[in-house]
Amino acid sequence: MTTKDKLAVLQNRLLELKRVAIAYSGGVDSVFLLKIAVDTLGATNVLACLGISESLGEHMYKKAIENAKEIGVDVTEFGIKELADPKYSSNDSNRCYHCKKHMFSNLAKIASENGFKHILCGNNYDDNDDYRPGSKAAIEIGVLSPIADAKLTKKEIREISRQLFLKSANEPASPCLASRISYGLEITKQRLSQIDKAESLMRKLGFVEFRVRHHNELARIEISQDDFEKIMSLKVREQIVSEFKKLGFVYISLDLQGFRSGALNESLQLS
Repeated sequence: MTTKDKLAVLQNRLLELKRVAIAYSGGVDSVFLLKIAVDTLGATNVLACLGISESLGEHMYKKAIENAKEIGVDVTEFGIKELADPKYSSNDSNRCYHCKKHMFSNLAKIASENGFKHILCGNNYDDNDDYRPGSKAAIEIGVLSPIADAKLTKKEIREISRQLFLKSANEPASPCLASRISYGLEITKQRLSQIDKAESLMRKLGFVEFRVRHHNELARIEISQDDFEKIMSLKVREQIVSEFKKLGFVYISLDLQGFRSGALNESLQLS
């Protein structure tokens, strides 16, 4: 199927559902899904729901609100108390499952209270090739993945988003802050804050696609290999070391493999 055919499949599926609540994060996929849903069904038939917790970075929150405003819809915010659940905070390989279980359970209540029967998430077709235990929680609660069902890939989503003049089209992927913390290391409010502030500094320094991985005393920075020369300049390097140490990191390292999504899952493949 062509990209146009896949988009038609998505639109037809939305027309079948008529009214939908969307698990909205403000990322590339969920912004795309929200835009297509609003254009297809009308804003009154779409409920954009954003889960608020310590794992949602300030930068991502602001982007989510801005992107929804661009589309012309209000965002319904709801709290998620993930850290109160030891199954989540213990941060084993099923962390994402427990996170999504909390989020989708709360979202289901909000959707029901507002008269929305169907809940959608923005999983795309490429997500099927990655380790995503959160997908199990979605299935258990009956959350639908119409983008993945239409076989739309991340590349195609960005392509259509550019055609629709969405600002999110060229934004880097930005999963929750907890995904930066090494498996087995407890997720705490302090560690999430360390990551949020460290990544904020990286943005101020002009880096676009990166991760700051938390390994307790050690911060492991992943950036594009094209940015290696920039980060190794004395001025930038000294500023990063100084600010990261103020945040509580003892050691600051540069990952020589460069940026790659889902890098922490590499440890699971070795175990």
